Amino acid sequence: MVKTITIRDDVYEKLRMLKGNESLSDLIERMIGGGRGKGIDVLKKIRETIDLSSEEKEAVLKEIYKKRGEKRDFDDCLRY
Repeated sequence: MVKTITIRDDVYEKLRMLKGNESLSDLIERMIGGGRGKGIDVLKKIRETIDLSSEEKEAVLKEIYKKRGEKRDFDDCLRY
């Protein structure tokens, strides 16, 4: 089954730079798929291919830390 999604032009360009010769579907699957350590590989690839301003880096890190906190809060709820 094929689905159509809408993304901003700037996001598409970043994905296009990351994908190389693979399809966008394969890239997205690789980025969100399986095993530990995969996320680190994706971050390294992004770091090698995209230049971010200091403000953009700060915004990305802020979002990562926010998501980590949300996950920890959820994990804490599961313990009780």
